[in-house]
Amino acid sequence: MRTLESRFLDRFAGRIGFLALALAYALLVLACLASLASEGELTLGRQPLANLVKTAGEFARPSFLDAWFGNPHLEYRSDDGTLLRVENRQEVELAYLAGLGRATWTTVRIATLGSLLGALLALPLSVLTARNLAAPRALAWPAKTILDVARSIHTLVFGLVLVGIVGLGPTAGILAIALHSMGTYGKLFAEAIESLDMAAIDAVRSVGAGPVQVFFNAVWPSVLPQFVSSHLYVWEFNIRDSTILGIIGAGGLGLLISEATSLFQWGRLATVLIVIVVLVAGFDAASRRIREALL
Repeated sequence: MRTLESRFLDRFAGRIGFLALALAYALLVLACLASLASEGELTLGRQPLANLVKTAGEFARPSFLDAWFGNPHLEYRSDDGTLLRVENRQEVELAYLAGLGRATWTTVRIATLGSLLGALLALPLSVLTARNLAAPRALAWPAKTILDVARSIHTLVFGLVLVGIVGLGPTAGILAIALHSMGTYGKLFAEAIESLDMAAIDAVRSVGAGPVQVFFNAVWPSVLPQFVSSHLYVWEFNIRDSTILGIIGAGGLGLLISEATSLFQWGRLATVLIVIVVLVAGFDAASRRIREALL
């Protein structure tokens, strides 16, 4: 009888705790809405519907269509009718698409090299932070702190700092991706290690193996599929994340996004966004098949 009563009390306490958390969340949402409303920040601006229709209309015709259907003799005239210049829209768009291809390749390079560097940096730190490997606290706590800090700081913040240190270009983007990803990789890798069956690890230790031998003989073979799966997941995320690093000067598709938005060229922005969607979707499909093959 006591057991049933204690179970009921535990379940009741759990529900009360959940309701308390839900109430706290609801109060936070209400506080956010109330504060924004009091500051007049919940407005949609002037003529939001007209602006939406206009922008949607420009998005509906991506600029890449001009490579086939653009005006080959487009005239630009001043207000008084004076001919300023004549432009072949097809040639201009083809040149833009060539630049878009180069920017896409830059984005892929930033995400790929940044992800790999982040994984390599995170691997030794994850071994130190995995609780079941019982690393010395003098090493485990600094390693955990480094991973927590890296995971807490956004890639764009790292990018802004690194652009000031190493200058404009893909190097800053690669390092920014690596430093932020290091925190994510470290957490995922450590959790994979902690989920291992300790019997195999203890068996290797019992024959007098050192920490390095334990890792490569008992830990590494078991966690490698999970490590690869985690790497693909973070790599896929970094493909998306690296597309905006060009906004701060790291190169790639972000630079074209910044140019299109600053000049209100919504047709070109639509073209860039289509490339990003295709790139991410293609990588997602490929990584999913690789992860399924690892199972």
